[in-house]
Amino acid sequence: MLDPQAKALLDLMVERGVPPTHTLTPQQARAFYRERRAATQPEPKPLAEVRDLVAPGPLGDIPLRLYRPAQAARPAAPTLVYFHGGGWVIGDLDTHDVLCRDLADQSGCVVVAVDYRMGPEHRFPAAVDDVLAATRWLQAQADALGLDATRFAVGGDSAGGNLAAATALAWRDAGEPLPLKFQLLIYPATDMRAQAPSHQHNGQGYLLTSDTIAYFRGHYLAPEQHGDWRASPLLHYDHAGLPPALVLTAGYDPLRDEGLQYADKLSAAGSPAQHLCFERQIHGFITMGRVLDEAHTAVGLCALALRRALA
Repeated sequence: MLDPQAKALLDLMVERGVPPTHTLTPQQARAFYRERRAATQPEPKPLAEVRDLVAPGPLGDIPLRLYRPAQAARPAAPTLVYFHGGGWVIGDLDTHDVLCRDLADQSGCVVVAVDYRMGPEHRFPAAVDDVLAATRWLQAQADALGLDATRFAVGGDSAGGNLAAATALAWRDAGEPLPLKFQLLIYPATDMRAQAPSHQHNGQGYLLTSDTIAYFRGHYLAPEQHGDWRASPLLHYDHAGLPPALVLTAGYDPLRDEGLQYADKLSAAGSPAQHLCFERQIHGFITMGRVLDEAHTAVGLCALALRRALA
C-alpha cells in the first residue's frame, strides 16, 4: 500500500496540474524544483556554522556549502561530503539545504554539500570529475577547515547517490592514502541501463517516471556510456574493499531494485552493506518532511548510521 501521505501528495500534484519534469526545459525544471521545495520541505534548522566555500575543479571553481553543528566543534570533526539529487540536470545547494542541515544536526558531523556541474551544459563525466575533485580538496584542506581527514564519508540521494557510489569506487581504485569510512546511498541510481523490474512496476504514477528518467539520462550522457561504471556503479567488475554502506530505497520507486542490487553486490564482494526499504514511499521522499512523516524517520536513521560509522 502506498503511504497515505504520499498518495495525498501525488493526488494534489495531479489536481494542481504540476507539470512533469520531462515536459520542461532544463532551465525551467531547475527553477521549478527550486521554487516548489518550500511546499514539501521543513523549515531549515539553525546551526553553529553555515558558510559557502569553493574548491578548485577541473574546469573552474566548484561551489560548496559547509554545515557545522554545535557538536562538531573544531579542530577535527567527522565529515560527510554530500552530493544532491536531481538527475544530474537539476538541483543545487539550496534544494538540499534543509536535508544537509538535518543530517548535520542529528549526526553531529560536519556536512559539506557539493554543487557539481550538470547536463546538458556539462555532460558525463563532468559531475564525477567534480565530486572527486571536491572530496580530494576537502580532505587536503581538512586542518584549515576543522575537519578530521581520517573520518570522511560520501553520500547523496538519487543522482547524488550514484555519484557517491562512483566516488567510493574511484577512491579505492586510486589507492587514496586516507580511505573513505562510509557511503550513504539514498535511493541511488546504480545502473543506467534501467533494466531492473522496478522500472516497469513503478515507471508511471509515482512522481519519478520512466519518461523523466529517460529525460535525465538523455541530458547527462550518451547511450554508449551507460555501461561505464562511473555512470553505472553496479557494473564495476570489483566491489570488494569498499567502505561500509547504508543503501536506502523506496518501495514505489523505479530505482528500488537497482539500489537493492547494489547492496547485494557489495555484500557478495565482502564490503559491509545494510539495506533498508521504505516500502510505502516514493522516490525523493527524504526531503519532504513537511508533508511526509516517514521522511523524518529516514533522516534520523541515516544520521544514526553516519554517527556510528564516523565515531
